Amino acid sequence: MKPFTVKVGTVFESSHVPLHIWLQAVHLLCSSKKGISSNQLHRTLGVTLKTAWFMSHRVREAMTAFGVEPMGGPGAIVEIDETFIGNKREKPPKARGYAHKHAVMTLVERGKGARSFHVEGTAAADLLPIIKAHVHSATYIMTDEAGQYVSLGKYFTEHDFVRHTAGEYGRGEIHVNTVEGFYSVFKRGMKGVYQHCGERHLHRYVTEFDFRYSNRVRLGVDDEERTDRALKGIVGKRLTYRTTRRQVTNASPQA
Repeated sequence: MKPFTVKVGTVFESSHVPLHIWLQAVHLLCSSKKGISSNQLHRTLGVTLKTAWFMSHRVREAMTAFGVEPMGGPGAIVEIDETFIGNKREKPPKARGYAHKHAVMTLVERGKGARSFHVEGTAAADLLPIIKAHVHSATYIMTDEAGQYVSLGKYFTEHDFVRHTAGEYGRGEIHVNTVEGFYSVFKRGMKGVYQHCGERHLHRYVTEFDFRYSNRVRLGVDDEERTDRALKGIVGKRLTYRTTRRQVTNASPQA
């Protein structure tokens, strides 16, 4: 008979790391606003760098929300924007533009949470299916003037936008300052803390930043409660080192 422990059936399964070290790792990832690198976990917890790298990915797996309801609804406002991060190639071209970077789209419901997606591109064909699947049709949508958003009014109660190219950043409640505030933290974390992130693993990092934003102090969630909520997501999610490395061939253990 296979030995049973409290780790079986969770993201901690088959790990030789003591449970109290795991709990420290979860708390550190949940309480650090811009994240914590594997190198820092390695030094703080006294585990190897390889172990710290894998532990951090298991914790991000626990932060992943499944079966979530659509965002927004009657009277709710959802802001939508995209940003670009990292490089698709080790030596990106010197030319200006974003073709060599990874695209991330984020939906932020004012006064609530965020959902981010690593997308293939920023054309309407890339973004609209995701938006329609994750936002309630009775929602008031706010974006910038980008062409990929012009048809949103067909699918949602209302759609307004700001014209950044004309120097406009808001008209009363019509703005995308909330999602841009989310990106300011996301980019500082990705550039200043994680630094190296392979394309195939980017979705785990955006999940981490979504989780902390959706469980932030302004919503009444302190570090302890945020950690408890992450721990509620450990059950039924299996992640092995071998499959993680195979899926993330471009990731650096320092991330």
